Parts: sequence; structure tokens; C-alpha cells
Amino acid sequence: MYKYIRKSKAKRSFEYANRLIASDILTPFPIAYIENTNVFGLTTSYYISKHVNYDFDFRDLIHKPLFPNRKIILQQFTAFTFKLHENHIDFLDHSPGNTLIVEKQDKQYDFYLIDLNRMRFKTMDFNKRMHNFRRLWLSKSMVKIMSETYSELYHTSYKETYSLMLKHSRAFQKKVNSKKLRRSGRKMKFKSE
Repeated sequence: MYKYIRKSKAKRSFEYANRLIASDILTPFPIAYIENTNVFGLTTSYYISKHVNYDFDFRDLIHKPLFPNRKIILQQFTAFTFKLHENHIDFLDHSPGNTLIVEKQDKQYDFYLIDLNRMRFKTMDFNKRMHNFRRLWLSKSMVKIMSETYSELYHTSYKETYSLMLKHSRAFQKKVNSKKLRRSGRKMKFKSE
């Protein structure tokens, strides 16, 4: 299928990386991709990019609420995501492990996207933009900070932004947790708070 109908993951990653760079979005610099095939189709493929010496990734902001400059990083990350949306980039794997963060001077941070093979390029309405945050596994405090920043950039109300971002985040978390519970065979327990 990948040889005759669909581009390989490696080729898509290479092409999408170049498209990101053309939009002034950071990603490890694309060097090449390799595809090995036989008469039946693609056997293996490899995407090669320049190594980035990063300081941490988005997961650290989730697991360490007292992470230094956490609020500032979340604000800048939200502006970075807004830039993606403004460039009509729907990064389908916008998840905690797929953004590498480099600390610069004066509390400035660079964000590098990795695992690039799943993207769509289209205009995104407000609901789709908020839906794009769902995989980041955000806490309520993170949603608060990020929706404040996004509402200012998008010129919409904070209340509407917070409500929609939280709705999509919680729906995704509930879906993932339900799958985990089904696999484990345990019943879901709800707190009485």
C-alpha cells in the first residue's frame, strides 16, 4: 500500500518538516529519507534529521507543577500552537512527547515538533483549534493559563476558550482511561467529591 498508494511515514515526515520550516515552525532539520522496497511494496523506511540538544519536553510541564517558569513556558507554547493554527497546520500527534523545548536567554523558549508523519494542512475553525489541544493531557490549571493566552491571540472570550479547551481535553482523557480500564478488566471508580 505504501509503495503504490500512500506515501511512507518517512517520506511524509521529510516533506512535512520542509513545510514546517517554510512556515517558520521549528523542527529538527530534515536531511533525508530512505525507502526499501520489494515487488510486494515497502519493506522499511527511515527518516533522518539533525539532532537537537533539547533541555526538556512538554511532559515535564505536566508531571512537575513547580517546574521553573512553567507559566511562561505554557504561555509561549500556546503562542507556538496558535502559530501552527494560523499557518493552517493541524498537527494530529500534538501530544506531550512530540514537542522538544530548548531554553534560551531571558526566559525565552524554542519549541521543536517531532514525529511529523500525521498532519493535515487546512484552515481550522475555533472548535478544531481547541480540539487540537486534547492530546496534551492538560490539568485545569494548565488549561486556565493556555486558554487565557489563546483567547487574547484569537480575540475570543476567555470563558469560551477555557470551556471548549477543557471539554476536549477531558473527553480525550476519559476515552484513554476507559480503554485502559477495559484492558485491565477493572471497574471504573468515581470519587464522591
